Amino acid sequence: MHGPVSTAWLLVALCAATGAYCLLRMRSGIGEQRRAAGGEALMGFGMAAMAVPAAVFTPPRWAWPLYAAVFGAAALRALWAGRGGRRHLHHLVGSAAMVYMAVAMAVSPHTAHHTHGGTGVPLLTGVLLLYFAGYVLLSGVRLVPAVAPAGAPPPAPAGWGDRPELARACRLSMGIGMVAMLLTM
Repeated sequence: MHGPVSTAWLLVALCAATGAYCLLRMRSGIGEQRRAAGGEALMGFGMAAMAVPAAVFTPPRWAWPLYAAVFGAAALRALWAGRGGRRHLHHLVGSAAMVYMAVAMAVSPHTAHHTHGGTGVPLLTGVLLLYFAGYVLLSGVRLVPAVAPAGAPPPAPAGWGDRPELARACRLSMGIGMVAMLLTM
């Protein structure tokens, strides 16, 4: 990722914190939530690693194909899990976007100064930006608390791994991070 160094460090912090929280969510007693949290932790830490400013650390050329392979495997896993329901398709799109960014960095002649020149935004980058911007807006709306009916009992307390609103906030922050990373391509 390329852009202002302070913005890159904020993105690193956001993605690393999100990845760390997703590791906490893996302690859930529900298997499906543990698996989703594991994939989201991988995504958070992978995004944090990709967002480190190039002035601080420029990964070796072999790192980008490694990123592409890891997230390609994550995309295949999400594709396989997507057979049972649409909720896994977002993981597929996120993993595919990470593969796309890693491949773009791998083929860039000057990884530290990666730009597209005057050619504008490539079509795939634009499509991914639209998807993640829409996802961020929809996720933000879903975080707005619903009004509980009068006389309804309070919800049972949940552990850190079983808090749906925190899982949604985690996905929202990764969506915001993905938009920021795609904008700097």
